[in-house]
Amino acid sequence: MDSIKNNNNKSNFDDFKSSGQSPWGSPSGGGGGNGSGRGPTPPDIDEIVKKIQEFLNKYLPGGMSGGKPIVTGLIILAIIWGLSGLYRVLPDEQGVVLRFGKFVKTTQPGLNYHFPYPVETVLTPKVTKVNRMDVGFRSERDSGFGSSGVADVPEESLMLTGDENIVNIDFSVFWVIKDAGKFLFKIQDPAATVKAASETAMREVIARSDIQPILTEGRSKIEIDTQEIIQNILDEYESGIQITQVQTQKADPPDQVIDAFRDVQAARADMERSKNEAEAYANDVIPRARGEAAKILQAAEAYKKEVVAKAEGEASRFISIYDEYAKAKVVTQERMYLETMERVLADIDKVIIDKNSGSGVVPYLPLPEIKKKTN
Repeated sequence: MDSIKNNNNKSNFDDFKSSGQSPWGSPSGGGGGNGSGRGPTPPDIDEIVKKIQEFLNKYLPGGMSGGKPIVTGLIILAIIWGLSGLYRVLPDEQGVVLRFGKFVKTTQPGLNYHFPYPVETVLTPKVTKVNRMDVGFRSERDSGFGSSGVADVPEESLMLTGDENIVNIDFSVFWVIKDAGKFLFKIQDPAATVKAASETAMREVIARSDIQPILTEGRSKIEIDTQEIIQNILDEYESGIQITQVQTQKADPPDQVIDAFRDVQAARADMERSKNEAEAYANDVIPRARGEAAKILQAAEAYKKEVVAKAEGEASRFISIYDEYAKAKVVTQERMYLETMERVLADIDKVIIDKNSGSGVVPYLPLPEIKKKTN
């Protein structure tokens, strides 16, 4: 990576040459540049010379006579040379001013001026174009059918996870030029630099992650962490590159074991389903059993209190009767006898015959018949 940072900017100039520009971003012999890095269309020299001659004939003493034509020509050339320093930077570009080939400053979109060639020249790279770098795969196109495909690159995509598994991950990195001056002169091969930094960052993030989150819900966090690490690396290199997004294309086990891995995943899913069903059954049965147990305990507690209260009542009644019996034995015995007979004879039909009644009184009292007539 250090060699990428420290090499010269020869390849950048070669790129500008291949696009129809001189190494300094303008046509050979001119120092100006329009929005694409080329110089402005030169004005009609004859027309300018004619107008300047008319101006000098009007205001200079003696017009163009004598030795004045040489001076006039030099003045015209000086004016043309000075005007050649004007250049325009388009909204999607940055101007990079070079003084004798050395980077001096960057200029913003609009009309700007620099010392004319060969003192200063200008490069105008596009800084809003979003560039894409694919890591772990390459896009292919079938020329015969016009369909596109993807070729995997295992040496880039196979990475070791934190739980000692191997994952096959493909991702894309999107970047733009943040500082055109640093982009042109601090790094030799921007694409290779971005690729190397991206692969390094992704391997670092994958190495501290488990395979399960990588394959499921953890991709968004991996993308954010990777983007942050890539940006830190590029900022250390003063690359002038801004990473806008890291996008994961796929994350799977290696092709050699993907079928076995899917079987394991299916078994794990079945295990989770069975576990959930068992938990649902337990959640249904256990509360019901607990409710039944609580109901039985409450019924037993109520029966216990009922029996104890009844026994305590009987004991209190016996004690109170015994106290009365101790005070008046005859009366208490008679009362107890009457109460006992009342309970015993309560549901029995009774007929009373008075054996001591006289001859004129019927000694028979049919209480059941009387009761029926009363009802």
